[in-house]
Amino acid sequence: MSRFPLMLSHEECSWGIILLTDMTSSANTKHNVLYAQYFGAFSLTYNGRLITGKSKSSENQFNYLMQLMLYRGAEGISRNQLLSSLFTGRDPENPGHAIYSIMYNAKKKLLNCGLPDVNYFVQKDGKFYWNSEIPVQSDVMEFDELLKKASETDDSRSRIELLKQAIYLYTGDFLENQLSTIWIAKENWRYRKQFAGAVEELAKLLEEEKDVNELERLGKYASSVQPFSNWETLTMKALVSKGEIDKAYRLFESTSEQYLFSQGIKPDEKMYGQLERISQHFEHSSSTLQEIQQHLDEGEYTNGGFNCSYPIFMGIYRAVSRISERGGQMVYLMLCTIVDTKGNNLVKGSKLDELSRRLEEAIRTTIRRSDIMNHYAKGQYLVLLMNTTMENCEIIEKRINEKFMVNRQRISVKYYVNPVWEEQT
Repeated sequence: MSRFPLMLSHEECSWGIILLTDMTSSANTKHNVLYAQYFGAFSLTYNGRLITGKSKSSENQFNYLMQLMLYRGAEGISRNQLLSSLFTGRDPENPGHAIYSIMYNAKKKLLNCGLPDVNYFVQKDGKFYWNSEIPVQSDVMEFDELLKKASETDDSRSRIELLKQAIYLYTGDFLENQLSTIWIAKENWRYRKQFAGAVEELAKLLEEEKDVNELERLGKYASSVQPFSNWETLTMKALVSKGEIDKAYRLFESTSEQYLFSQGIKPDEKMYGQLERISQHFEHSSSTLQEIQQHLDEGEYTNGGFNCSYPIFMGIYRAVSRISERGGQMVYLMLCTIVDTKGNNLVKGSKLDELSRRLEEAIRTTIRRSDIMNHYAKGQYLVLLMNTTMENCEIIEKRINEKFMVNRQRISVKYYVNPVWEEQT
């Protein structure tokens, strides 16, 4: 959807929306300017005074009206579009009166907040427009204009500064509390793509400049405002470049756990590639074999299988595969999956976390200390069963079920078992 900051020149803005002229100033404190914030929760200020706040409780018809009128700008908005946005799921008996009633109440609110006494909403040729006498600025205008300027400059340092300003203006999803609304969801998707492109471009420029501190800051910020998008890779890369290998590895492990438990997903291949880089940088100070072995030891004795993160599980699997190939030991990989009454994978539901924890405990206390397990995804666990047989795998399945199944529950566990290595005939 095109909007006035990119459609019109300053001279063409016949109804007076002011284009951004000073990117480094705080627009929402400029004199006699109505400033709208769309990234994150919506807010509206005039001369630095808050008109409407940033909480869910502030979602109301006044906000919906102002969001549309200020965002659509010179494009205007039709009566039907206003009706569908202001009266979602219902049709007012008198549509014209309903719209004017909302606008009348909005005018009273704006007057009480210190705006000049003018007709804020102008109707022309079947559309409604915001009055040119009250200039408007917004974070999304600034964001678009900064990215446009960045794309037009050939100077690397200038591009870096412009991209940084744009990226740090983005404080979250576009109108994040209203993403079920179609037009908002579409615009949010567009801004997410723009933000991601800007982060990737800035990261590349910062790497070229070897500015690892700024790269680390960028990774942390992008991860906070656009979670579960693998931006932690940038932070890991910066930490590795700074030689802070332990920090980078701890970030990988904590990120993996967070992705798994919150979303049921694993980080993408970029992050695993970064893990490979981390492993190449591990170097310890000189020690005796006894000191090294003490550090490697698990420490306190624990019963049950060894429960580890996916990267560790993957390394153990690959090592065991080679050992079994050479020594002829039979090792099996078991996948345990929580399923519903129809045998379909249970991937969501209020009880899934509780069921997953119960299955984890059932597996851990059933398998031997020499066996390895990993929480692979929501409702799924991987188990490496060492030096055993297929018949013993079936016995283990039954024992896990005995501990997992309680009170005639209809939720069950489906098991898949494959040998880690089979001799080729």
